[in-house]
Amino acid sequence: MLSFSNKNIVLGVTGGIAAYKAAEIIRLFKKNGADVRVVMTESAKEFITPLTLQAVSGNEIHDSLLNTKAEAGMGHIELAKWADIILIAPCTAETIAKITHGRADDLMGALILASKANIFIAPAMNMNMWLDESTQDNYKILLKRGITFIGPAEGEQACGDVGPGRMIEPDNIIELISSSFKVGVLNGMTITITAGPTREQIDPVRFISNNSSGKMGYSIAEAALEAGALVNLVSGPVALIADKSINLYKINSASEMMSAVKKCMKNSDIFIGCAAVSDYKPSDYSSKKIKKDDTENLDIELKRNEDILAEVALNFSSSYIVGFAAETSDVKNNAKKKLLSKNLDMIISNDVSDKSIGFDVDDNEVNIITSDKNIFLKKDKKIKIARQILKVISNNINT
Repeated sequence: MLSFSNKNIVLGVTGGIAAYKAAEIIRLFKKNGADVRVVMTESAKEFITPLTLQAVSGNEIHDSLLNTKAEAGMGHIELAKWADIILIAPCTAETIAKITHGRADDLMGALILASKANIFIAPAMNMNMWLDESTQDNYKILLKRGITFIGPAEGEQACGDVGPGRMIEPDNIIELISSSFKVGVLNGMTITITAGPTREQIDPVRFISNNSSGKMGYSIAEAALEAGALVNLVSGPVALIADKSINLYKINSASEMMSAVKKCMKNSDIFIGCAAVSDYKPSDYSSKKIKKDDTENLDIELKRNEDILAEVALNFSSSYIVGFAAETSDVKNNAKKKLLSKNLDMIISNDVSDKSIGFDVDDNEVNIITSDKNIFLKKDKKIKIARQILKVISNNINT
């Protein structure tokens, strides 16, 4: 199954006859969940209009390095940071040469230099241009730098020649990019993740819960899927949709979450407890709605829930156990205490008193804490934070 959910993709379009296929590439990316922004060279506009690609992508077209409106906010830098993937399709011999030599005299060149995204190139040119020694030298240099080439294909070309140089068809481009992410840092592993809040019922109408939106946990699940893992997601009630490839277990209470986690952990290599589990639940559940006329003051006696994270660490010690610590004060010290008291392999702390990185927002800023390390991840989109967390986990498991 193809999935580019939560992926930010920059499509670079250069001046070749295959530029007309850019609209179909955008459509396929968007169909599979991506957000797509387009960068066009001046020569690309001779083959397809910016208005067409703007209409298909739903985003403004980027075509000038010296756009005063964009550059007031360092437009090309922001675009470089935003991108998870950069695909240049079609990519001419001129653009390949420009990237090879680090030229940044237009938006495309500056974007490539400034970005740390995964870069893919789909060449499109006459067969003699592709086979020319200069182009082949540039191709080999870019391969060594970690840039992935998709194609070119062989076949009849617009000029009438037959040979290598045709751009790979859009559906094949999308498939090849998708498959490149399937063998990732967690390939072959099974990971169980908890997300969202739990609800502890007082009566059939009322419950005790918290402000967790589940966004961080769902981001980790999505990133784990990208990284090649088999993903179990045990989720409290949230307004989010999980990828169909994720094994989703929907629960309400902490006890239900505990049961689902125990079932999943029998075959899991990694556990990440990201859910905001209620520490307490009512001692007595009222099977009928409590009427306000019955009492002026309502006293509810609470008792402790099972500690899911501690139970997992105790009973599944062969797995790599990761907890989250959502704190409002003395964040790192409180997280460190939790790491030691529950015998965890790792804990991730964040300051939920900061509303810009707290509940129900798309950004986060965390400290990854182990017995001997403290790694700070500065504020970024939760999906990008999730990917970084999983890379650290993978490195720790494999060292």
